[in-house]
Amino acid sequence: MKLNLSVDAVLSTTRAVRRRLDVSKAVPRAVIDECLELALQAPNGINQNAWRWIVVDDPATISKLGALYKAVVAENSKALTSGTAGIPGEDKVLESAMSLVNIIDRVPAMLVPLMPGRPEGRSAPELAAMYGSVIQATWSFFLALRERGLGSVWMSAATRREKEAAVILKIPFDHYTQIGWFPIAYTIGTEFKKAWRKPVSEVRSFNVF
Repeated sequence: MKLNLSVDAVLSTTRAVRRRLDVSKAVPRAVIDECLELALQAPNGINQNAWRWIVVDDPATISKLGALYKAVVAENSKALTSGTAGIPGEDKVLESAMSLVNIIDRVPAMLVPLMPGRPEGRSAPELAAMYGSVIQATWSFFLALRERGLGSVWMSAATRREKEAAVILKIPFDHYTQIGWFPIAYTIGTEFKKAWRKPVSEVRSFNVF
């Protein structure tokens, strides 16, 4: 099912979805593949297509990854939430973030994008090339989900347990970097609004810093 949103609507209402992920509804593999087909049209470094994408939809594996994420939050809750101070709707942001913990081990699917190589010891240009060759596609995947009534949330904190996840997913840890873990689920309702952002005039300059 497509929502037939305008491009501007998709771009301005694709949110980080946590509380409104419907864990009771299965997500067909065909829908995930359709979103990935679109996502892979995003630019990547010299069109190498070096990325790999693991779709996890086995409930037992989801449960294991969910347990790792819960451990990350339990161990690092202060660090993970400290950046919200002073942000409008701070309490709702925190409530939403913590609500994900309650359902993460029951989401219908997760996406784990991979890039070859490890970030340790790489120069800034090398890191820019690695992450810059997969993040665009990952966000395009989010946009494709939105158009189809699904949602996700950027779970970069989960990679604090990257080694354990590599064992579970049989990823050769020394050869691939996990970009994040991204839950996939239909959303409870499809209406989403624009989020608070600083005005463009506060963060934009022309020609010099």
